[in-house]
Amino acid sequence: MDRALDLAREGGVAEVVVNTHYLGEQIVTHLAGREGITISDESDALLETGGGLKKALPLLGAGPVVTLNPDVVWTGANPIAALREAWDPARMDALLALIPLRAARGRIGGGDFAMDGEGRLTRKGNFVYGGAQIIKTERLAEIGDAAFSLNRLWDLMLADGRAFGLAHKGGWGDVGRPDAIPLAEELLYG
Repeated sequence: MDRALDLAREGGVAEVVVNTHYLGEQIVTHLAGREGITISDESDALLETGGGLKKALPLLGAGPVVTLNPDVVWTGANPIAALREAWDPARMDALLALIPLRAARGRIGGGDFAMDGEGRLTRKGNFVYGGAQIIKTERLAEIGDAAFSLNRLWDLMLADGRAFGLAHKGGWGDVGRPDAIPLAEELLYG
């Protein structure tokens, strides 16, 4: 989590909202006293990625937001800074940091997206969602469920041709499972 917070700060994000569920009290204690961090508590129900974002909207305010999963590690250029530099709100409702499937350490399964020459996304391909994005939140209101995957919002944007990707040029590793941690440590520490 600290690594993700550092990426956000170094990428120009001043105000951060952290969703908590599993070990939420430990996270709140760990983050206590840090400026610019607000907690969105999900301890009453697991809302998944889309539901968590929707619940946090009153804390996030209007406009596009940056989201970052803390269970991955990055090397190379800051993905948040790269996304912010490439963001074009006139064309995009979402801009996702993507990892080529062959370079996705610890990834289980196939690719999530294909990307055309302009960066426009379609489903299934040789890119994996890396866990960082800039996304407009207005269309969350179209999804009535409290708990849902962010994939539902992406599908709305994909259908309109407004979901884009940016290939990360550095390293990436999944640390969401214990067996993937050695792969991430190798990536970070050689």
